[in-house]
Amino acid sequence: MQAQNLILSLLVLFLSAGVFFHRRRNNRNLNLPPSPERSLPVIGHLRLLKPPIHRTFHRLSESLGGAPIFSLRLGNRLVFVVSSASIVEECFTKNDVVLANRPVFILSTHVGYENTTMIGTSYGDHWRNLRRIGALQIFSSHRLSGFLSVRKDEIRRLILRLSKNSLHGFAKVEMKSKLADLTINNIMRMVAGKRYYGDDIEDNEEVKRVRQIISEILAGASAGNRADYFPVLRWVTNFENQVKNLAARSDKFWQELIDEKRAKKEKGSTMIDHLLSLQETEPEYYTDRIIKGFILAMVVAGTDTSAVTVEWALSNLVNHPVILKKARDEIDNKIGPDRLIDEPDISNLPYLQSIVNETFRLHPGLPMLIPHLSSEDCNIAGYDMPRGTMLLVNMWAIHRDPRLWEDPARFKPERFKKEGEAEKLMPFGIGRRVCPGSGLAQRLVTLALGSLIQCFEWERIGEEPVDMAEGNGVAMPKLIPLHVLCKSRAIVRKLLQGAI
Repeated sequence: MQAQNLILSLLVLFLSAGVFFHRRRNNRNLNLPPSPERSLPVIGHLRLLKPPIHRTFHRLSESLGGAPIFSLRLGNRLVFVVSSASIVEECFTKNDVVLANRPVFILSTHVGYENTTMIGTSYGDHWRNLRRIGALQIFSSHRLSGFLSVRKDEIRRLILRLSKNSLHGFAKVEMKSKLADLTINNIMRMVAGKRYYGDDIEDNEEVKRVRQIISEILAGASAGNRADYFPVLRWVTNFENQVKNLAARSDKFWQELIDEKRAKKEKGSTMIDHLLSLQETEPEYYTDRIIKGFILAMVVAGTDTSAVTVEWALSNLVNHPVILKKARDEIDNKIGPDRLIDEPDISNLPYLQSIVNETFRLHPGLPMLIPHLSSEDCNIAGYDMPRGTMLLVNMWAIHRDPRLWEDPARFKPERFKKEGEAEKLMPFGIGRRVCPGSGLAQRLVTLALGSLIQCFEWERIGEEPVDMAEGNGVAMPKLIPLHVLCKSRAIVRKLLQGAI
């Protein structure tokens, strides 16, 4: 058996090398963007990729004289990397339909129902149908407003959790896990009406299983594994078998949620309830697989990114106490001491909105946008893009481009007082594949951050600023999770007394 595997691996390696040299010969006649030197046979530039990947791409761009677009050969894939706002606009206006496809990865194939979810499917009738369902039935303003009570309740739970040791003075708290609990519980309550995270949750086998599945899915949601670019690794590593195992466990869990709702035979208010009611009228369209795909997409897109954004925002605020005070003063003056901030108040809190915008700019939830794939030959920024080329957009670099932003590395919410500045932000993408859940993310992030500012005094632990180094992960987490001092304000005592 080992001999057979070795022979098979050598055969796949030989074929991969043949494909590589064939494509390389064909590409010599194309006008491709500049490319780093030292592309190796078969693997191409894969060895140059080191996390955090957005910074690696920025360094490669700088090594090419600040090239706003460059090309890489990653195994058997040709990749264009863009870090220019004007080129991104060209991509998703002039070539929006051509670039509306998604590349196929091992994880999206097995966990993502053969690339049929709203995130992973390519452009076409199926995607348009999913997008229509999402816009009308899941992410509409009316539907999101209906879940406001869930967001407010989870934020209240977070406030009470933080207040346990901070009513009589400053207490040291770790924020990463608490914010993750907030965002995942918010999504799971919207989807299925269940909470799985927090100190008050019984640590039973179901809870452990759910947490493990979600953790593995979020850890793998990226631009692919090396086996996606170097096919021989599919035969000599256990990666694909691990993904298949995760897919089976994930599918079983989502199906159990659906079956549980269906068995109750009563109209609930969760998204599963709503989609099951639509299934009764159009069963051939609203299949269980479609419903499970929506659940998966919401969990992947709506948990890590929002939690990480609030953590980055709070980290910046404790490093800039003057900005924190201005935000608190705005809330105190506009809201007063007798009630908690509410979502309708956000439109009257421009400085809080500016802080959120500045956080999206410096720390976009997806520093590298979800990859796109060209469905036919096209021209980008004067360069030839062959059919099947993968496009990666370095939004982190665009949001820090000194040609677009004054003093780009500085945390400066005041910059958004200038008309038109907010329109330069693209944290949720651009074009027809823009994230449909952006409204939910903005509502939750802004309300959660505003509530934390209103309810607590925040200070650094010691004199040193909070470390702002970036860790590894698709949502660009902090390298060192935020540990900070917090002290409850008077409004928290009113909340505990039931006066709010």
